[in-house]
Amino acid sequence: MNDRHYKHLFGPVPSRRLGRSLGLDLVPFKTCSFDCSFCQLGKTTQKTSARREYVPVDEIVAELDTWLRSGDTADYITLAGSGEPTLNSEFGRVIDFVRQATRIPVALLTNGSLLIDPEVRTQAAKANVVKVSLSAWNQFSLEHVNRPVRGTEFKRLIEGQWLFRSEFQGELWMEVFLVWGTNATPKDVAEIADLVKVIAPDKIQLNTAVRPPCEEFAYAVPEEHLRELAQLFVPPAEVIAEYSSDTSAKVHATEADILELLERRPCTLEQLGRVFGLHRNEASKYLGKLGRTGRVRQLR
Repeated sequence: MNDRHYKHLFGPVPSRRLGRSLGLDLVPFKTCSFDCSFCQLGKTTQKTSARREYVPVDEIVAELDTWLRSGDTADYITLAGSGEPTLNSEFGRVIDFVRQATRIPVALLTNGSLLIDPEVRTQAAKANVVKVSLSAWNQFSLEHVNRPVRGTEFKRLIEGQWLFRSEFQGELWMEVFLVWGTNATPKDVAEIADLVKVIAPDKIQLNTAVRPPCEEFAYAVPEEHLRELAQLFVPPAEVIAEYSSDTSAKVHATEADILELLERRPCTLEQLGRVFGLHRNEASKYLGKLGRTGRVRQLR
């Protein structure tokens, strides 16, 4: 990104799924309908299913216009950030602007909990790619793994994702996030796989807690075991968990900068973000990789 400061844009961030991804924050930090035990951004501070214009869309559009005019580029413009983007009642207007202003495709990353709402489905269908999440197979497991806002029904969540699949003309990706000792037994994953088969996404991706999670008990599934579980899906799922640092030279330079600072003094995630001008998502991604390769360690 250029030197201009943006309030709602971050990156472009290197992403295994999306290449160079320009992220958009559509809600305040940790405003979400879930409080997932594995979230690398910490606990949800505003757990809600109420939709409203949490962040002014006119501000987001203005920043996007400035960014596009700067000449920078990305492989995707991604509605993601620090919470659930579909909670912003006007997120469809952001997609409309991107589709009109540039040929860069739009990706929406959502937990899928609000897709039972026809208006949410209509706005989401404007994206080129929609990535939904599924890490549970019944009401009990949903409440244990994802800890949704009160009143969230698993049956309605699945119904909303199925309805969206039947209406959506773009690419639907599904991320299944597994936590060791929580939802990663072959029996549990087979039940999730049965639900995924009914929804029939274009891609199935397995992930696990390779970045420092919200809860200490949210352990990463070992890579060999995750690859075995991937075979339970039809077709077999792609393992997208980044167990090692294998990103571009540009990202290695950023990691080197972070390492140089940490060798001088320990820092929190927030401090690193302020020092390097990184969004929490970016800083967390780099620290997760550095931790997995043993170059830094986390103390609580």
